Amino acid sequence: MMNPRRLVLGVLVVASVLGLADSLVIAQCCSCSAAQCPTDRDARMQWWREARFGMFIHWGLYAIPAGRWQGKAVPNIGEWIMDQANIPVAEYEKLAEQFNPVKFNPDEWAEIAKSAGVKYIVITSKHHDGFCLFGTKATKYNVVDATPYGKDLLKPLAEACRKRGIRFCTYYSIMDWHHPAQERGSDKHYNPTKIKPGRKAEYVAFMKQQLKELLEGCNPDVLWFDGEWPDWWTEADGKDLYAYLRGLKPSLIINNRIGKGRKGMEGLSKDDQQYSGDFGTPEQQIPATGLAGVDWESCMTMNDTWGFKSDDHNWKSAETLVRNVIDTASKGGNYLLNVGPTAEGLIPEPSVERLRAIGRWMAVNGESIYGTQASPFKATPWGRCTRKTLPDGKTRLYLHVFQWPQNGELAIPGLANRIVDAFLLDGGKKLEVKSHHAEPRIALPSTMPDKTATVVVVDVEGTIGG
Repeated sequence: MMNPRRLVLGVLVVASVLGLADSLVIAQCCSCSAAQCPTDRDARMQWWREARFGMFIHWGLYAIPAGRWQGKAVPNIGEWIMDQANIPVAEYEKLAEQFNPVKFNPDEWAEIAKSAGVKYIVITSKHHDGFCLFGTKATKYNVVDATPYGKDLLKPLAEACRKRGIRFCTYYSIMDWHHPAQERGSDKHYNPTKIKPGRKAEYVAFMKQQLKELLEGCNPDVLWFDGEWPDWWTEADGKDLYAYLRGLKPSLIINNRIGKGRKGMEGLSKDDQQYSGDFGTPEQQIPATGLAGVDWESCMTMNDTWGFKSDDHNWKSAETLVRNVIDTASKGGNYLLNVGPTAEGLIPEPSVERLRAIGRWMAVNGESIYGTQASPFKATPWGRCTRKTLPDGKTRLYLHVFQWPQNGELAIPGLANRIVDAFLLDGGKKLEVKSHHAEPRIALPSTMPDKTATVVVVDVEGTIGG
């Protein structure tokens, strides 16, 4: 049988010769497509699976009104103000004349992310309002051509991230309230848009041009799509766009919102083999249990909005956010935590404070998150568990304790493997291993060292199923 990697490379070479429109057909004719070949997929996904923690950035013209229009507060999330306030395109366009983020400091943003323990950043290159944060020849409605700032915002951020070992990734909306090929879905709302008769091919060509510009200018490691729900966008469109993009950059990772596979806010694909995309995208929620063999990422806000909204002060606590990172990793997923910068280019201080708190915890306990696998246990009543396979074949369990046992003993329900070592991750203090009715228990200090989550490390012989 042909080597899978050579087969993938062959597909890409032929696609480049015959034209990108034919690449999907070629891939479908192969027994192991570029999208589904396990060897290729695992190689592409490895860094992403190990990262576990990313930062989402929603930034655009919507940061200027910051949730208010014509003196009135507009309900719901800030980046949807054009839709929620039913603002005509001609009026909304004028916001570009005010967009001048002179306080934007890409090194500062990247440093905030680095200090938080973030491994990758995903930033909006173009949201539903159609405004672009990068220079593009496809439209003048972008930060370079339409604003007093007049400079690309993505390239310097990409450079700042890579200097610090952070992967740079971009979000892109399929739905576009500004493009002339799309129109409002109703008298009062743009969402979901309709496509004007005979203009779909025009818009798809526009998208491909912009996405090629993004890949050439910023070289993102992930393209994070959104706005795929209008009826005019089909799974066939998603597959074609997926093949086109993977033809441009074979190592590219693409989420499942490029097609029609995701099941609402749950975000998981209905059938990973049938639908396009590399990972599921639960929104504002973490799955109740782990999902074996499925790549997924929960995206979540720190308050109630993605884009900056001046009157949204409903902030989640730092403890909740740290535990969300842990909860997601314990179920085998990634956690993508959002910030919404101001129109001036500043990440709001409440967001910075919470990222610092996460960073302090990760600086000590990051080993228990990065590169880990999901918990092998059905239930951990005291908190969450992640695991790794050690070079000598042993399994290392990271027991994240949220509730300190009153009897001073941590039970590990369902563990049959022999424990060879137990200690606190922070400081390395050795812990005594006991047993009660054949159930292993770890003797804990009288007081909980870290009230947010104390990590107890347990090394056991062999592997653990589940």
